[in-house]
Amino acid sequence: MEVFIMSLAALGAGIAVLTAIGAALGVGIAAGKGAEAMARQPEKEKSIRSLAFLGMVLAEACAIYGLLIALLLFSKI
Repeated sequence: MEVFIMSLAALGAGIAVLTAIGAALGVGIAAGKGAEAMARQPEKEKSIRSLAFLGMVLAEACAIYGLLIALLLFSKI
């Protein structure tokens, strides 16, 4: 039974690391849409840039939480 729990912890750690893919997609989409919006409305550049950075920070925070969960699960193995 203990081997089963350890294997589930390893599987969970692997799945938790996959949050980096979502964060990378989120940051890429936010940067692309931010650049597109700044090209359309150069006068709103400061507010668009700050909102794009906020979105990127939130996406990276999710990736850090996923890494933390993966490390916690990996320490159980």
